[in-house]
Amino acid sequence: MMKRLVVITGANSGIGKATALKFYEAGYPLLLLDKNISGVKKLKLDNCLCQELDVTDIKSYKNAIEKGKELFGEIGTLINNAGIMLADTIETQSPQEWQAMLNINVLGVLNGLHCILDEMKKNQFGTIINLGSVAGKKAFTNHAIYCGTKAAVLMISENIRQDIAESNIRVVTISPGAVATNLLTQMSNKEIQQASSDWQKDLGDEILNADNIADAMLFAHEQPQHVCIREIVIAPTKQVP
Repeated sequence: MMKRLVVITGANSGIGKATALKFYEAGYPLLLLDKNISGVKKLKLDNCLCQELDVTDIKSYKNAIEKGKELFGEIGTLINNAGIMLADTIETQSPQEWQAMLNINVLGVLNGLHCILDEMKKNQFGTIINLGSVAGKKAFTNHAIYCGTKAAVLMISENIRQDIAESNIRVVTISPGAVATNLLTQMSNKEIQQASSDWQKDLGDEILNADNIADAMLFAHEQPQHVCIREIVIAPTKQVP
């Protein structure tokens, strides 16, 4: 059976890039989206379209989806991976940082769903994988807004899963704990950034890497269509919270 198009956001680095490579090796055509997609473009993957995209711009999102469909046909899978983590205290953090997290982590997911769900419902087939976080299930000091956005992803995923289950569309949430990516480098509060980095360093070699999360995504995806792994919570064995 011909494999259907897989769309991945935040595909230029970290978990997104690792996931792109896993699905590429598995033989899927790819539409890779990121604000800066140069890192993946350098790999010169065949059967792959790279598009620079801000997931908060739904018009550009729809245009990118149409380009992908023109090249590779119907969408089989959307992986909502794009996200940012800007930790700080509520009283000192810039409201612009709150808005950025809400826009990318929540509205970016909704924009992707809006762009592909009609087609999936018509085809009575599809898989949606949303990147959640352990932070969407537990509180972490100075991460109130980030935790809130990831909690929203969990609830949106479960609600939509129930709404579209009869259309034979699977919704999977992958909720990682500590992963060695560049997520911490986005923080403007350097003191909190350092504290978070030190916490990860305490886990040493036990911290997860991007491939661990990509493997979980591919595992859930490769189950028969009638099998929906609703959520995978994956963290280092030595991570307590």
